[in-house]
Formats: sequence, structure tokens, C-alpha cells
Amino acid sequence: MVRILFVGSPAIAAPCLRILSEMELENSGVVLAGILTNPDRAHKHGKKEPTDVSMAATGLDVIRKEKGLPPIPQLKPERLDAQAREDVAALDPDLLVSFAYGRLFGPRFLAVFPLGGINIHPSLLPKYRGASPIPAAILARENETGICIQRLAAEMDSGDILASVSIALSGRETTASLSETVSARAAALLRELLVDFPSRTRSASPQEGEATYCREIKKEEGLIDWTKSAVEIDAQIRAFTPWPLSFTHLGERTLLILEAEPVDSPAEPVVPTVPGTVLGVSGKGILIQTGDGVLAVSRLQWQTKKALAWKAFCNGERNFIGARLILQ
Repeated sequence: MVRILFVGSPAIAAPCLRILSEMELENSGVVLAGILTNPDRAHKHGKKEPTDVSMAATGLDVIRKEKGLPPIPQLKPERLDAQAREDVAALDPDLLVSFAYGRLFGPRFLAVFPLGGINIHPSLLPKYRGASPIPAAILARENETGICIQRLAAEMDSGDILASVSIALSGRETTASLSETVSARAAALLRELLVDFPSRTRSASPQEGEATYCREIKKEEGLIDWTKSAVEIDAQIRAFTPWPLSFTHLGERTLLILEAEPVDSPAEPVVPTVPGTVLGVSGKGILIQTGDGVLAVSRLQWQTKKALAWKAFCNGERNFIGARLILQ
């Protein structure tokens, strides 16, 4: 019997929590001792909302009650301090399972767990250690990415690999769509690992190859530089969906570019091909000149307005063709 404390916050981690609860219901030797997630935060109108993992745990409690299992204890500390360690220890966990929690675990915190801790990381380590591995793989236009479950180590994302799976990339993924894929595949990989956990821990392998790193993305990085190539801008738009989104400016107005793809250059541009120039339209969308190639924008949105398909947008913006989008 292994008592697990699950640690995570965003939606990508919720299926892993559900797998742990399902395994407990199946009497598979896993007991979900509790969750540790970020505190409830104020959102619209000042109302506090729980994390996606917290909401998933509350939903699972309904099923657990029907099956005769207790509700999942929830811990939401502001800091992983002595009080947090005491509260965790009271749950008597054996193993920490972490996915997208966003904070580092110190040695005193990890010492609470007799079996230590494992972390689910959405990249093929040692590639893209850090906070944004999914956008990083899209920005780099990788042909594949993956998921690794690693031992928690003192250095970020450097632990021995217990399980991994590769995911082929088509080149049209967004961070939103790839996160959904990762979310489901990670849950299946976690189940597979825990079913055979003792032998998997004995066969853990060190990471091989040169480590690369990715950092937390900032909102201002969404600004489009039209002197970059069409394929680079396309990758940015996909990597920054759903956040922070990619944007440009027309005069004083901010325009969000939500969906686009590179296309062949039109045979006869209607205006000089300065990067950022709106050339015209085609069956794929509004054509915009970049530093190398043409981007067809199929969905866009003025800031504070609703998102529109390109035809509807053009119907409301009669003078958009020939305009030049700029950095600001």
C-alpha cells in the first residue's frame, strides 16, 4: 500500500489526480492521502476561485462518497513552511507525486515522504527543463516532444527518469491542444508507473545529453515582430495560445492574432511588401507580409472586442487591406 500526496494546480494536472482516485477505488495498492495545491485566488469581481486541481478533487469526492471512500483532504498553503510540513505529515503520506505545482520542494519538505517524490514533466528531459516546456517545444518547431516522470532532485528537473513517452508533433499544435494531449498521456503513464513502482524505481536511469532550459513566459513576449519569418510567427501564435496570446498594433489599437498559418507568397502583391503590410485575402485568410514569407490570418480580434473569422473581420474593417501592422 502506497499513500500518495498529489501536488499540482492547473487543469493539465487534473487527469493524474483522477487516475490516483480511480486506482484507490480499484484497490490497486494506491491510497490518495490528499492533495496540495495553490491557495484560492481572487478573479473577476474579487471572487476567490480554487485551482483546477482543487475543483477536480471536490468533484471526485462525490464519486468517492458513493463508493464508501472519504473525501480527499486538501491543503492550500501560501508557503511550504514548518506549518505546511506539519499539515502534510499529518496525512501520513509515503510518496509525493507532483505535476505543474510551480514551486520548488526543499529537503526538509521532501524528508516528510519515506519514498521521496516524483515529478511529471512535459518534455523529453533533459530538453526543456523549467517552467514552459510545452510552448518551448512549439516555438522551436520540434518534430516530437514527450513526458518524463522523474525523481525529484535538488537541481530543477534533473532527476533520474522512471518512465517516459514520446509524442509526435504535426506542426499545427497549440499550447492548448498539446496540453490536452499531454494531460491524458501523463495520466496513463503515471498509472503504468505506479502499477510496477518498486521495480521501476530500481531501474531508474540518469538523464542523458545536454540540458536545455525554458523560463516562465511574460505577457509582453506576445508582441509580434513582423520582420521575423512567417514560420517563426506562426510558431509564436501557436505557442502562446491560450496565453499570453500574440498581438500587434494598428495605430493606437491592439489586434490579437489568434489563428494563422504560413502560405506561399501571392504572385502579385497589391502593396509594397514591407513586413507587417496587409496584402489582401485568399481562401486561407488575410495575407500579411513578414520578413520571410506570407502569413494567412484566419481568426483575429480587436482588444476588448469579440474574436472573428477573417471574412467577418474584413466586412467590418473596409480599410484594413493595405494597412501596415507595427511594433509599438
